[in-house]
Amino acid sequence: MSAVPAAPRPNAVVAALACAGITVSLMQTLIIPLVPQLPALLHATPSDATWAITATLLAGAIATPMIGRLGDMYGKRRMLLLSLSMLVIGSVIGALSDSLTPMIVARTLQGLSAGVIPLGISIMRDELPSDRLGTSIALMSASLGIGSALGLPAAALIAEYTNWHVLFWTAAVAGALVLVLVVSLVPESSVRSGGRFDALGAVGLSVGLFCLLLAISKGADWGWGSGLTDGLFAAAVLVLVLWGWYELRAKQPLVDLRTTARRQVLLTNIASAVFGFAMFAMSLVLPQLLQLPKATGYGLGRSMLAVGLVLAPSGLVMMATAPLSAKISRTRGPKVTLMLGAVIVALGYGLGIVMMSAVWQLVVIAAVIGAGIGLAYGAMPGLIMAAVPVSETAAANSLNTLMRSIGTSVSSAVAGLVLAQVTISFGGFQVPSQNGFRLILAIGCGASLLALVIAAFLPKHTPPVVQPAAVPGALEADPVG
Repeated sequence: MSAVPAAPRPNAVVAALACAGITVSLMQTLIIPLVPQLPALLHATPSDATWAITATLLAGAIATPMIGRLGDMYGKRRMLLLSLSMLVIGSVIGALSDSLTPMIVARTLQGLSAGVIPLGISIMRDELPSDRLGTSIALMSASLGIGSALGLPAAALIAEYTNWHVLFWTAAVAGALVLVLVVSLVPESSVRSGGRFDALGAVGLSVGLFCLLLAISKGADWGWGSGLTDGLFAAAVLVLVLWGWYELRAKQPLVDLRTTARRQVLLTNIASAVFGFAMFAMSLVLPQLLQLPKATGYGLGRSMLAVGLVLAPSGLVMMATAPLSAKISRTRGPKVTLMLGAVIVALGYGLGIVMMSAVWQLVVIAAVIGAGIGLAYGAMPGLIMAAVPVSETAAANSLNTLMRSIGTSVSSAVAGLVLAQVTISFGGFQVPSQNGFRLILAIGCGASLLALVIAAFLPKHTPPVVQPAAVPGALEADPVG
């Protein structure tokens, strides 16, 4: 096993973990510039080619809660290194792929790295001094949005001027560099719960999430009223109900549902799902507005590279708001920070409804929404960790990350349904209308206001997250050696 630094250096730990979070979120936008070309590149039908995207979603949703629980039990750094290794292996396979099957394998392995951000937050809680914790956690939590926003222009630039395989080689190199940083700079936490892994609970949750997210992501292709879609939704409900019944009776459950049902944890997770919905609405509307031909009367006729450059400022704003999010949470409480973030996101979407006729307007909208997301995402881990035991930090943060993923999946399905129905005829094809885009922006605004209402019911006072003392007797459950 690799050597572990004797004493953590806060700046180095934060830098390594933030780079890991940004690299993993870059992976999620990696394939976006290739989406229109995927059927030709992979020699597949358009419907089959979408599995290259769906596979990542499903793998990430299933892996995140399990990796978090394993991190609490056997070592968060160990699971972080495993997740990053999956990213590197998946990227190499993707770089060598020219057909659909190996690409699905590659994207599945990349999706298995989705637990990096909650693991990083949990390591920070264990290792950093309390005066550095708030800002560092806010930055790590916001890295999901930062990487997604900054990755799109980079991916578009690479895809436009080089062979598309270079995208995956770039991801592999970035993942390998981050692996080296983590091995060199990040210590293994001594805070471990030990115990036996809940394999049956993991299978049950995996099956339930698979059915739910597959129905959401493929419902538009299969038909929302089709027997397959409805059957998957019914199976998801049945399996998740049975899973919940089992977890409440398990001695060492995968997810402690009693802790999850605490008011602060439950409401924060619900708000996270709603915010995930709201955040993704921007990613669906702005690129299409920018790329539609000017002849439509509302499209701006720009390239994918221009799309990335328009969205990039939102990632920089998220990074810049991390210290502000931590400061507000420290002085007024994370509840206030979350509510403020919801108001700002709602304002951004409200502006978008009336400002969509020029590139600079979309830059402003993306930056405003990015500021709100940065504030809100920075507050969520503090709310979660103040309400769960230290031994469940990674599992609780992983569940919170999962809720965001579910929100983005639902957002994609709703937006796709709206844009497919509210169309105009252009050049012999049906394209989304301006009113369709406005409707999605209005839905995003409404989702943000719903998150505001949910946050208002959080407890008034949340104690600050403090660095835990070492827990004797629960430290070295290390079956792997």
